[in-house]
Amino acid sequence: MSGTALEWFKSSYSGSEGGACLEVAVQPATIHIRDSKTPTTPHLTVTPAAWAAFLSRSNNMAC
Repeated sequence: MSGTALEWFKSSYSGSEGGACLEVAVQPATIHIRDSKTPTTPHLTVTPAAWAAFLSRSNNMAC
């Protein structure tokens, strides 16, 4: 990473009660994913294509 601070955000579907949420930071070539409960621990870094595939699969899963 180039030393630029990441801007993390949560889904608009996340409630304000502080439950288990993912936070995401988007850069042109990478997507960073972390647990909102432990923001100082290591995070995952994936390509935009991998993130898009994950979201597509997640949206197609039955609840």
